Amino acid sequence: MANSINKIFGSNNFLSLANNGLVAVFGFLSFIMLVRQLPQDVFGEWILFITMGNFIDMLRFGITRTALIRFLSGANKLEAEELMGSNNTINLASTVLISAIILVTYNLFSESISSSGFEMFFIWYPLLAFLNLSFNNAQSVLQAKMRFDTMLWLRLINVGGFMLFLILNLFTRYDINTIILVYLVTNLLSSVVASIYNWDGIRYMVKTTKRSIRIILNFGKYTTGTLIGSNLLKSSDTFIIGLSPFLGTTAVALYSIPLKLTEIIEIPLRSFAATAFPGMSKASIEKNIPLVKHIFYENAGGMTFLLMPLMLVCFIFAEQIVQILGGPEYLETANIFRIFCIYGLILPIDRFIGVALDSVNRPKQNFFKVIYMTLSNILGDLLVIFGISYVIAIISVTVFFMNTQASTDGVIQMASSFTIIKTLEMVAIVTILFTIIGILVGYHYLRKEMDLRIRSIFVVGFASIKRITLSIIKL
Repeated sequence: MANSINKIFGSNNFLSLANNGLVAVFGFLSFIMLVRQLPQDVFGEWILFITMGNFIDMLRFGITRTALIRFLSGANKLEAEELMGSNNTINLASTVLISAIILVTYNLFSESISSSGFEMFFIWYPLLAFLNLSFNNAQSVLQAKMRFDTMLWLRLINVGGFMLFLILNLFTRYDINTIILVYLVTNLLSSVVASIYNWDGIRYMVKTTKRSIRIILNFGKYTTGTLIGSNLLKSSDTFIIGLSPFLGTTAVALYSIPLKLTEIIEIPLRSFAATAFPGMSKASIEKNIPLVKHIFYENAGGMTFLLMPLMLVCFIFAEQIVQILGGPEYLETANIFRIFCIYGLILPIDRFIGVALDSVNRPKQNFFKVIYMTLSNILGDLLVIFGISYVIAIISVTVFFMNTQASTDGVIQMASSFTIIKTLEMVAIVTILFTIIGILVGYHYLRKEMDLRIRSIFVVGFASIKRITLSIIKL
C-alpha cells in the first residue's frame, strides 16, 4: 500500500497537478483579496495590467517555450546546453525589443494612455519583463526535463510571496502602487533563485549556436502565433470590454470574476497537458504513432469525464461561488459563470488537439486552428459589444428628442446597467461557439496525421478514469 501511495504521489501527473493546483489556489486567494482591497475601477486597471502582461509574456516566450520542450526532451548533453543557451539569448533579445516598443509608445501617446485603463501596464510592464525573465526561462527548461517538483518550489516563491503580502495588506491597506512594487519584488526573487541554481540555463548562454537558434525559431514561428492566439482567445474579451466607452474598467472587473473562476477548469487541464506533451513528442520522434494516439485519447477523454462532476457542481451553485469570491456586488455575474461551465466541458478536447498537433511536428496547423478561433472570437466580441453600445446611443438620442418628462440620464443609466450584464453574457457565449469551430478545424488537421476516432476519445478516456479510480479504491 505504501509503495502504491508513493507511486501515485511521486508521479509526474500528480506533481504537475500539485504544481498548477497549489499555485492556482494561491493565485485565487490573491485575487479574492485584491477584489476586497481595491475599488472596482482600480481593480479593473489591475486586471488589464495582468491580462496585457500575460499576453506580452506569451509573445516573448511563445517563440521558444514549446520548441525548447519538444527538442530538449530528446537531446543529448551538448545539444541540451546549446538549446538552453539559445533559449536565453532569444528571450533576452525579445524582452529588450518589446520593452523598448512599449516605452516609446507610452512617450508618444502618454496623454491618451493616461486617460485609459491601460496606463498601469505601460508604466510597469517594461520593468516586470526583465524581472521575470529568468523565472520564465526556468519554467520552460524544468518542464522539458519534467522536473515538476522544482517547478512547484519556484512558482511558490513567485506566487506565494505575493499572497503573503496581500494577507498582511488586509490590515495595513497599502495602495495600488505599493502592491505593484511588491509584485515586482516577488518576480525578481524567483528569477534570482532560478539563476543561482541554473534552472534557467543562463550559464549556457555562451554555448548559444546559430544552429540551435534556427531550430527553435523555425519551430517557434508557428507556436508563437499559436500561444499568442490562445492567449488572445482568453484575453481579447477583456481587452475589447476595456476599450468600450459604455463598459470600461468596471465591466472588466465584473467579467473578471467568472473568468477567474474558470481557472478551476484550467488547473487539472494545464497539469495533464504539461506531462502529455513531452511524452507525445518523444513517441512522435520515435515514430510510435499508436502511442501518440493513446496518450491523446487518454488525456482528452479522461479530462472531459474528470471535469463533468466539477462543472455540474459549479453550474448548480454558481451564485454561492461568485458571492464567496467577489462579494454581493458581483452576484449578477453568476449566469456568466454558468456559461463558462459549459465552456469547460469542451475545453479538454480542444486543448489536447492542439497539444497533439504540436507533438507530431505540425505547429503550422495548430497555428491556423487557433487563428480561426481567435479572429472569429474577436469579430464576435466586436459585434456584440459595440453593436449594443450603439443601441444605448440610439436610446439616448430617442429619449432626448421625445422630450418626455422621464429623466434622460435615468433612462440611459437603467439601459446601460441592464445591458452591461447581458452584453457580458453574450461575450461568454461567443467564446463557446468559436471554441467549437476550433475543435472541428483542429480535428480535421489531426486526422490527416493519424487515423483518429471520436468514439475512442470517450472510450479510452473513460477506461483511464476507471483504472485510476479503482487503483485509489484499492489503497
